[in-house]
Amino acid sequence: MMFDIIQVECYSGYRANERPLAFTWRGERRVVKEIADRWYEGERSAKEPSLHYFKVVTDHDEEFILRYNSLFDAWAVVVPGRHKS
Repeated sequence: MMFDIIQVECYSGYRANERPLAFTWRGERRVVKEIADRWYEGERSAKEPSLHYFKVVTDHDEEFILRYNSLFDAWAVVVPGRHKS
């Protein structure tokens, strides 16, 4: 999978960056209408960063997968239709 770094507006409740509310990708702001799925990777050892994935549906009914890397406090989006060879 190929990723683009993005800016995300988040809800922060019991922890920072708990879930995405909106994000800007390729100059366009997209509002998250629904979180269709979420899953996690890492956190088993100090060598593995915590990665949080969110499959979201936007207010224009587009689907995206967003990834939050807690080690770098950075968000990325899976680039639709592009896969690493």
